[in-house]
Amino acid sequence: MLRGDITVAIRNAVMSELAEVGYGRLSIEAVARRAGVGKTAIYRRWSNKLEMVMEIVSDVAERKVPLPDTGSFTGDLQLLLLIVSTALKHRMASQIIPDLMAEAARNPQIAETLQRAMRTHQQAVGEKLIGQAITRGELPQGTDPDVAVDMILGPLYWRLAVARQPITDEYMEKFTAAVTAALRATG
Repeated sequence: MLRGDITVAIRNAVMSELAEVGYGRLSIEAVARRAGVGKTAIYRRWSNKLEMVMEIVSDVAERKVPLPDTGSFTGDLQLLLLIVSTALKHRMASQIIPDLMAEAARNPQIAETLQRAMRTHQQAVGEKLIGQAITRGELPQGTDPDVAVDMILGPLYWRLAVARQPITDEYMEKFTAAVTAALRATG
């Protein structure tokens, strides 16, 4: 296996192990076995489990979500909701995110890493989504991108990851209308 292939195999193995057994029970040995490499291949890249998991999870969390300009805030919002809800419903995400959130309550390094990754992603989404809507005159000047992203992603995360309720087309329509009305009223 080439060096880059080994790293990819390890990253995939870490994500699979996190989804199956969680951070607490994840072991370097199990990751190495799943990746088809020796433990030394892992220790050449990371000095311990925490460092390995945090780097890999950060890389995944910080990936840019492509948000094309659909031409309207409603279209952009619906696309964002579709992308995020699809990601949150993914088997791995639905297992890994709640587990790491629980670990973050016990481990300040995990908490800080997750917060940094989420903040970076949310700021980029907010600036683009809300910035485009303000430029098009669909939202008032001064609409706060941070508040907007919290209003959008908070309830979505709650519904999918905490309450584990489905998101129907009807719910998505009502949610989009409610968020749009609220943001137009807050400017």
